[in-house]
Amino acid sequence: MSFSEFQLLAVLAEELNMRKAAQRLFVSQPALSQRLQAIEKDWGTKIFNRSPKGLSLTPSGEMIIQFAREVVGKKERVLEELQSLESEVHGTLKIACASIVGQNWLPQVLKKFVEKYPHAKISLMTGWSSEITKALYEGEVHVGIIRGIPEWKGRKIHLFEDSLYLVDKEIRAVEEILSTNKPFIQFKSDSTYYQEIQEWWHRQFQMAPERSIIVDQIETCKQMVFNGIGYAILPAITLNGAEGDVFKLPLMDEDQRPLRRDTWLLGYDSAFELKQVQAFVEVVEEFKK
Repeated sequence: MSFSEFQLLAVLAEELNMRKAAQRLFVSQPALSQRLQAIEKDWGTKIFNRSPKGLSLTPSGEMIIQFAREVVGKKERVLEELQSLESEVHGTLKIACASIVGQNWLPQVLKKFVEKYPHAKISLMTGWSSEITKALYEGEVHVGIIRGIPEWKGRKIHLFEDSLYLVDKEIRAVEEILSTNKPFIQFKSDSTYYQEIQEWWHRQFQMAPERSIIVDQIETCKQMVFNGIGYAILPAITLNGAEGDVFKLPLMDEDQRPLRRDTWLLGYDSAFELKQVQAFVEVVEEFKK
């Protein structure tokens, strides 16, 4: 098999959809289907089952796809090592980033990075901090940007900390929560953030909120607060001055210090030896707070 055929199988296994895979590979669906049939003929077995809902791997296909991914991954690693020998920054920078940071802090950093290193490419995935750590452990990315206190034995760089605020259009003091009829609007987050909020809440009130609404995205939560539907606890990174006429009350810990959330850049030492990662760290240093 040619390397392009291994790439083709890897993309098909990721998408499990002929149309989406054809778009990523810049080929027509009929051409992709013909190439897949030829590959299956070479292997002497069916790799994918076809159905109206899409593709699924056969038991034989799972073994072949694993092999294809290993081949593609090995070539990428060799290319990265070769490119690290050159003076120009090339290669793909693979980043996994906590969603809230990816929406509010990272774009300005990446803008500077691509301006400074136009030959480098970027692969970005976002998710919860627990998902970022998993991607790092499994070698899917070079560096991860997470929130909270990392349990990480590799290299870690502190990026910034931001305070947590109780945000509402009417509530001017934390004690007024007890007399409001509005719901507490919460967004789904990783367990450490949720635990911090719960601990603060119980220190303040020793009881659960009477009414609450849980939404999937922090942006949805923010817009509901800005429209007067309820109140929420939001990190400062999401409050960039565009929130208008809302009150922002800083959360305090048991020692009456502002409750803050840290953001870290993590990675293995081997990743930090790559030129594209070193270049990214240099840019990041300009945006540390």
